[in-house]
Amino acid sequence: MTQEVLAKKGSRTKDDKIYLKAFPLRALEELPKIKDDISNKMIIILRVTPLAQKNVEDLKEAIEELYDYATSIGGDIARLGEERVVITPPGVKIWRGLV
Repeated sequence: MTQEVLAKKGSRTKDDKIYLKAFPLRALEELPKIKDDISNKMIIILRVTPLAQKNVEDLKEAIEELYDYATSIGGDIARLGEERVVITPPGVKIWRGLV
């Protein structure tokens, strides 16, 4: 099958891969790279403890900025327990269960 046929059927081509990347958030200066990764179809899992231990206000600022960014591009963001946050690119939503 050609890529056109696959695209019409809703199948992903090899160029449409979504990757998962996990790493610690240590400073606000890392935010542009995180946003770039999300724009490049990466699901990001951030361990926020390193930044929280340095400066809680910086952590709050980082989370607010990442929340605003994720929602503005059609992505999603959610906490994973006490230490981690997951951020997804457009087209990937986080299941939150029944309310």
